[in-house]
Amino acid sequence: MATKIKLMRLGKMREPHYRIVVADSRTRRDGRSIETIGEYHPKNDPSVIKVDGDRAAYWLGVGAQPTEAVTAIFKVTGDWQKFKGEAAPPPMKLAPEKPNKQERFNAALSEVSGEPEAPATTPRKRAAKKAAEPAAEADSTAPAAGENAASES
Repeated sequence: MATKIKLMRLGKMREPHYRIVVADSRTRRDGRSIETIGEYHPKNDPSVIKVDGDRAAYWLGVGAQPTEAVTAIFKVTGDWQKFKGEAAPPPMKLAPEKPNKQERFNAALSEVSGEPEAPATTPRKRAAKKAAEPAAEADSTAPAAGENAASES
């Protein structure tokens, strides 16, 4: 059986993401695959590329032919150079770690007015409504002063 390493498209319109799969060369693009060996998300900045290098090397070794797009991905990750015995490419650009939202908020708050007095949390609306309801019920159950005088006379 002739096998190919190709991209299987997933995702919505204008938001594609792909799986790198090994499949029979006669199957359609999104058809049945033998094995999934990676992922590719081109819309992220920088693009997310995850490849299982050991499985890719195995399939290349047993004769699976990568498509042009998969060959380009393997060249970026260095799996193609490893298979061919060439020098490795420069390391891939990775996305910087995003700071925690609460830490960013507290940092901005400290720049404006010093240290925050309380943690950055917002009370839930339901809790505020429940606190208001018992107070309203207590007011309605207590008889007013005018009502007592009217009932006695």
